[in-house]
Amino acid sequence: MLPGTATSQVSLAAVMPSGLEALLGRPNSLGLPRVKRMIVFVVDGLGANTILERSGHARTLAGAMTKRSFARSVFPSTTLSALTTITTGRQPGEHGMIGYAEFDPEHDRVVVPLSNWSPQMDPAKWQPLRTIFEQATEFGIASHAIGIERFRNSGFTAASLRGATFWGAETVAGRVQIALELLNTNEPVLIYVYAAEFDHALHEQGRLASKSMHALEELDAGITKLIAGLGPSDGLIVTADHGAVDVPKESQVLFDLNSHLIDGIRHVAGEPRALSLFFEPDASAELRAQTLQSWKAIEGDRALVFSREDAIAAGLFGAVISEHARSKIGEIVVAARKQIAYYDSRTATAQSLSMVGHHGSVSVEETRVPLLQFGAFSQS
Repeated sequence: MLPGTATSQVSLAAVMPSGLEALLGRPNSLGLPRVKRMIVFVVDGLGANTILERSGHARTLAGAMTKRSFARSVFPSTTLSALTTITTGRQPGEHGMIGYAEFDPEHDRVVVPLSNWSPQMDPAKWQPLRTIFEQATEFGIASHAIGIERFRNSGFTAASLRGATFWGAETVAGRVQIALELLNTNEPVLIYVYAAEFDHALHEQGRLASKSMHALEELDAGITKLIAGLGPSDGLIVTADHGAVDVPKESQVLFDLNSHLIDGIRHVAGEPRALSLFFEPDASAELRAQTLQSWKAIEGDRALVFSREDAIAAGLFGAVISEHARSKIGEIVVAARKQIAYYDSRTATAQSLSMVGHHGSVSVEETRVPLLQFGAFSQS
């Protein structure tokens, strides 16, 4: 079993499908009761360990924690992959959103969908599965996604939030207010709320830094207000896409400085704790095997190193692998185990090298996220 993948934890893929079934009054894997209105509140970067370790900064969230209040994120444990798993109910191996920086096999390049969606990338092809919002519409259930205004017309929004009416607000308080207004005007309704503030803070200063704790306090206050506005037929689930670990600057690994680790490598995708490496098309089988073996020999004590086939066989990306997703999985996959981050000094920017909080790999800190139930769901 891979680290951080305890099968006793609920998968993030179960959250929104269970919510839709609850709206329809059907049995579901989370055991949620029937509701008329449903909110899924996703906090970017908020691992369960952070709530447990800093409960005084999140009294409402910490007060709802029980032995059942945990879910398991995906690999890679990163926003693009995990949010799409939440909104489709499928693992990355099916929906094909494989990492922060993704290989685009059609155009032989690496792209960053969250921040730089290319006009050549059709959202319906890049992420071809139906979202839970689209499925809800077929049953006459209104769907809404509340996020940051600048994401309204992004390719990622079109790929992963299809079927939902988008609402934008710049603060957690503003998003909570929109959610409360939608609860009062629509029935039945499915509402998705996204908060990125905590993730931004942890990348900049660290998971438990003062800026992160301030973001956590604002978040807890907003959720407290949201809970107070729930009616008897309203259910709320609070979860996250992933957790994080802090990596000190001295633990950054500039892997390209060792030529054995980049022999024959054409593209580096993924992120610092979850690399996806792709070979030159004409790289020989012998060279491919040698480079894979070099990674295992040099980095095997502090990272899990897989060939593409072995990563798929291990279930790293889920039990089902679509052809669409397979082409974007690295021919070598590297998942950090120790508190390190891998960088390619040829392309790393000063901003990326300044990051403190990281995620993407399989540690408990990165993959165990909260699954908190409020309102009509609190007794389930």
